[in-house]
Amino acid sequence: MSTPAIIVTGADLAQQALDLLAGFEVIYAGKTPTEDDLLALAKQHDPVAIIVRYGKVGASVMDAAPSLKVISKHGSGTDTIDKVAAQARGIEVVAAVGANAAAVAEQALALLLACAKSVVQLDARMHVGHWDKATHKSLELAGRTVGLVGLGAIGLRFAKMADALGMRVIGFDPYAKNLPDYVQSVSLDTLWREADAISLHCPLTDENRSMLNTATLAQCKRGVIVVNTARGGLIDEAALLQAVRSGQVMAVGLDSFAVEPMTAGHPFQGEKHFILSPHIGGVTSDAYVNMGVGAARNLLEVLARVPAAA
Repeated sequence: MSTPAIIVTGADLAQQALDLLAGFEVIYAGKTPTEDDLLALAKQHDPVAIIVRYGKVGASVMDAAPSLKVISKHGSGTDTIDKVAAQARGIEVVAAVGANAAAVAEQALALLLACAKSVVQLDARMHVGHWDKATHKSLELAGRTVGLVGLGAIGLRFAKMADALGMRVIGFDPYAKNLPDYVQSVSLDTLWREADAISLHCPLTDENRSMLNTATLAQCKRGVIVVNTARGGLIDEAALLQAVRSGQVMAVGLDSFAVEPMTAGHPFQGEKHFILSPHIGGVTSDAYVNMGVGAARNLLEVLARVPAAA
């Protein structure tokens, strides 16, 4: 009997995860797999599971793998997996929720602090010989309000750090229960109106796509800071650019974008008050191991209870 196959939509997997998958043949799709790449591998190897790191897994890939039982996300966001198609085919979709929570929350805090303290701009000025002590004033976060959209593992981790800074923490999440006493649950309208800084920590859905847009940005306080370490599609990028240029938004820290990877000529490039990172919030050596192990354990759990095809 041949060894069952698992396709990884990436070029590698943590050794700790590979140790858990010792009974399987693990096939790597490469750093930037296209749908055609995944289709060819699915046809060739008929995997029982796919671990999703990069690229999208849609209905055509699922149909090319009749033995496929589970699609396991290397991380928490499953928007690159066609969950409706998976459900229709009886394929389970699982995610390593919380595995990268510390990493992403720390990135969000770093971006918030960089925006409030002008870290990047002052660094650049210092390196070319300027000393702006007499003219520069940073923003103090203590006593100000941060609004969190999404109060899952990452959002709550960030909330704890913001509370430690002395910030008032308000949040919107219709699914969150038993919130800690330092997080005040509010409506989205209240969040836009009261927050001095907004940080997004929710998955991307059809309902919340472009939730931060011309209308909602106009509801915000003038001079608000916006941080996004979740999904780029949550923000109308043209509206955000206009809001920053007009001064409605003071500064932006972004780790995710509507189209990734960002290519040369993107409107954000070269813009003052935009601090950008290439969707690496969850990419730490610790999170890499945690996500890999989480993805492996999740798929093994599904395979253990789903009977093999006859």
